[in-house]
Amino acid sequence: MPPNLKPKDKIAIICTARAVEAIELQPALKLLEQWGLVPVLGNTIGLRQHQFGGTDLERAQDLQYAINNPKIKAIWCARGGYGTARIMDQIDFSPLLDNPKWIIGYSDVTAMHLHLQHLGLESLHAQMPVDIENKSKDTVESLKQSLLHNPIDIKYNSTFRCRSGESEGELIGGNLSVLYSTLGTYPISVFSEKVLILEDLDEYLYHIDRMMLNLYRVGLLKQISGLIVGGMNSMNDNAIPFGKTAYEIIDSYAKKLNIPVAFDAPIGHTVNNLALCLGKKVRLKVFENKVSITYYYG
Repeated sequence: MPPNLKPKDKIAIICTARAVEAIELQPALKLLEQWGLVPVLGNTIGLRQHQFGGTDLERAQDLQYAINNPKIKAIWCARGGYGTARIMDQIDFSPLLDNPKWIIGYSDVTAMHLHLQHLGLESLHAQMPVDIENKSKDTVESLKQSLLHNPIDIKYNSTFRCRSGESEGELIGGNLSVLYSTLGTYPISVFSEKVLILEDLDEYLYHIDRMMLNLYRVGLLKQISGLIVGGMNSMNDNAIPFGKTAYEIIDSYAKKLNIPVAFDAPIGHTVNNLALCLGKKVRLKVFENKVSITYYYG
């Protein structure tokens, strides 16, 4: 687990995916300064190669510099979109094994979260700098607490029917589409006895079904001890409807598993996007539509 940040610690903001201009980061910079931290803009901020924040090489070099620099205590990915997976094979993550530091982001950053967890490193599935000013106070507070103190437990009521039960396991996962694209990169056993989190945005409903079917057929879903489903926002459908919502599609596979399943989790492309510490063990309790995600320190 990376150590908690302290006042005057430096946190790098870099592009691993889509391009970002410095002006888009002003609310996030002010926020870090309010927390007593020192934001450091990476060389990729302001760069653009088509939709990317610089070339693959430029983005890889920026991330590597932040990993190698002992003065940088955390790395905050500026935004998602697409592109993080393209640079994974160019990065040497080994310095983090001796000097772990928080790497923060969600959505496309799922590609890096999965790689870090494969190495035994914890990371934060949390809101990125872009658009943070439009997120809830709880979103911002959960990120602050996770960086400066400890990740916060989450309790909420779901409006979609959940599957009751209790389980324990390390949190793993993130964006469904990105996770699906990594299948074959890591052995399925990486997910054994883990609590899987899923969220997604702007996908066709039949794509959701195809991805969930694949996760089931390759045995990934049969490995996990629990499932937490966050936002499935702005889904698309064909002229002839698929016939189920994203939650209903996921539930059709979840009911084949003898595990607790929580829907409506406050994570993903939503106003509430609470921070979750991937790689840390949690207790997941689901009773009817009441859900609690509690970090386990025993």
